[in-house]
Amino acid sequence: MADMGGERVTEAVADAVAVLRTAVDRNWETVRAGRVEWSCLKTAEHIASDLIAYAGQLAGAPQDRYVPFEIHLEDDTDAEGALQVIETAGTLFAATIRATPREVRAFHPYPFRSANRTGFAAMGIAEVLLHTYDIADGLGLPYEPPAHLPEYVLTRIFPEVQPGPDPWRTLLWATGRGDLPGRAPRTEWRWSNNLVLPTERLTLQGITPASAAELAAGGDGDFEWVEDGPFEGTREAAAMTLKAYEGGVHRPEFGLFALVRREDGRAIGGMGFHGAPDEDGRAEVGYDLAESARGQGYATEGLRVLSDWALARDDVRSLCATTAPDNAASQRVIARAGYVRATVEEEQAYGEAEPGLRLYVLPGRAG
Repeated sequence: MADMGGERVTEAVADAVAVLRTAVDRNWETVRAGRVEWSCLKTAEHIASDLIAYAGQLAGAPQDRYVPFEIHLEDDTDAEGALQVIETAGTLFAATIRATPREVRAFHPYPFRSANRTGFAAMGIAEVLLHTYDIADGLGLPYEPPAHLPEYVLTRIFPEVQPGPDPWRTLLWATGRGDLPGRAPRTEWRWSNNLVLPTERLTLQGITPASAAELAAGGDGDFEWVEDGPFEGTREAAAMTLKAYEGGVHRPEFGLFALVRREDGRAIGGMGFHGAPDEDGRAEVGYDLAESARGQGYATEGLRVLSDWALARDDVRSLCATTAPDNAASQRVIARAGYVRATVEEEQAYGEAEPGLRLYVLPGRAG
């Protein structure tokens, strides 16, 4: 799956500007932008400022802060001038996305303190779509972007939001700007970039619903894989992730991660959880590797870090894994990561493993 972030940013900006340009004869400084507290002119300035700021984050790749700069419209800027600044900022941002390597991540606070080019693209598109809606609402203009643009946003930075039949109405609801039948109004919201867990030789990169759909359909999920990857188990896990997302029960931090080698940026396997922890704090892990990556300790390295991260959370008390009795390699991975064969009592607590599989557990906190 080729990254389309730059193209989608360009499209979102062009569509928004075309709508707003029909009202440049109005004084945007005296009209409030929908439900927000800003004027239409101030909201247009905010769109441009965010696009430039996101370009700066990707270009500079700071790891612990925003690049300390911002832009402002000159005092005598009118509506047409504001749109020209949005177009310029959009062009610079799209070019930066296209020029940024896939593995580059830069600081963004929500929720795991970093984002890659796809995450920044989705955030930029969200800023354009949502604040264009605000401005259009204030000016009394009809506005509805092409459905694939809000879908791009939802499947990348709103992984916890169950998709609906209308992506635009779903995004408006998800950001407190509209209602959806059968769903309570949202008064608080925040987008969610994917979680990345570093190890010595790998990064475990959370797979978004968009990437899961691509992997489940036989694509690469926007990862550069080793020649014999991804293994079938990763595609099956991606399908499970997609099913959870479509069912509205997906918790991205307890989903699927791609194992990506630091040395060459290639994905070598998948690892993650079969679902969120149950009411007793128990969760199950699973993994697989492309055959060319086996026997080098990658699975053990990844499983240790993933297990440590999970057990450090308040909602996880123990982890389990299953393997076939004749799969000696998988048993060695589990053992090196600290898992031990389950006792009869533990099997009863977790529920007996599927026929033909053995259950292993990694205890955490008591209680």
